[in-house]
Amino acid sequence: MISNGKVAFHTLGCKLNFAETSAIARSFNEAGYARVEVQEAPDVVVINTCSVTDNADKKCRNIVRRALSTNPDAFIAVIGCYAQLKPEEIANIEGVDLVLGANEKFNLLEHVGHLDKVDGTGVVKATAIKETKDFIPSYSSGDRTRTFLKVQDGCNYFCAFCTIPLARGRSRSANIERTVLQAKEAIAAGTKEIVLTGVNIGDFGTAHNEDLLGLIKELDQLEGVERYRISSIEPNLLNNEIIDFVAQSNHFVPHFHIPLQSGNDEILRAMRRRYLTDLYKDRIQRIKDKMPDACIGVDVITGFPGETDEHFNITYEFIQKLPVSYLHAFTYSERANTTALRIDEVIPMNIRQERTKMLRILSAKKKRVFYQNHLGDERPVLFEASEHDGLMFGFTDNYVKVELPFAKELINKVRDVKLGEMTPDGNVSASLLTTTAT
Repeated sequence: MISNGKVAFHTLGCKLNFAETSAIARSFNEAGYARVEVQEAPDVVVINTCSVTDNADKKCRNIVRRALSTNPDAFIAVIGCYAQLKPEEIANIEGVDLVLGANEKFNLLEHVGHLDKVDGTGVVKATAIKETKDFIPSYSSGDRTRTFLKVQDGCNYFCAFCTIPLARGRSRSANIERTVLQAKEAIAAGTKEIVLTGVNIGDFGTAHNEDLLGLIKELDQLEGVERYRISSIEPNLLNNEIIDFVAQSNHFVPHFHIPLQSGNDEILRAMRRRYLTDLYKDRIQRIKDKMPDACIGVDVITGFPGETDEHFNITYEFIQKLPVSYLHAFTYSERANTTALRIDEVIPMNIRQERTKMLRILSAKKKRVFYQNHLGDERPVLFEASEHDGLMFGFTDNYVKVELPFAKELINKVRDVKLGEMTPDGNVSASLLTTTAT
């Protein structure tokens, strides 16, 4: 039985996982545990897994092996989406002591305090996902520059390719008042930028007769924060009112990430998405009309069952014509218990990967054009702590990555800069303007 000591965390997957890991880590800190890295012989190792990441089992095994190489007696707990979907499979990994599902992971500290390291199959505590109904607020910590604030969890959409509803349950959130309190905690810790994150954040507040627009209006009034970003939001939930508010807000920046998944209506229907390309195009145009300098990111899946060459070419041309800034291109991979498995027209993996490669090349071109269109602009940049070859980095409000000579006093400060030229690394050089740091 472990009552205190050293604890290490390893997080796989999305921003939401990082926010939840931080919340769990704070509970360990309050109980007297010292947080260390996996290579520092921790007494407890917590692995927060992802169901979207490929090779989840292999990645989990590798982390377990690394942890036990530094401390063979380390207590290994595995939590997260993959732990909910395949708990028995994870429990059979040599060295794993405890597997917690979505309903149990936030009580990890209590479980660790009552269990010893086991020989053989680990202890599984993962209730049916339909029993997971509570919303646990959380936000990431450890990086004062940027915080991921969890505002929503779960999803009611059940898209044909996705396991998230099976891993996280139905859509749920706290109310506006409680969410704003979490934001205030993050601001008090010194963060300058808050990224609103969740599985389907456009669905915020429905159980409380509230909505995302009401939340962002309240957040926009808080003092002490420089800016907010809205992470991935479904196009059918990104309404005119949200776009128009961001365009004139005090702190919300002109940056959107909007999943597309396919630019072909036939494939969108097969995916069970809740929009077609006309609506998507309308959302992009509305943003650009209101915020011409806005950065827009797009998620796309290649090789979904039934996606012919013609379907893909339509998608490629649709994206090519859109005024978007970059893509996240994903190669479709089969997921157990998803309805896409019922579609017979399976696309060979080499064709899927070739299509992904084409979209990633298109993404690089889109990003370069977006950056070049802003050379010479004057924009605010939030500078980060990382240093490489004597340089420091930061992002403009509209998500252009800039670099300039490292200066410690600029860390976690917002300064106005003039954007110079493209650098060999694909960033933009910048020069400071004579303004006061904030």
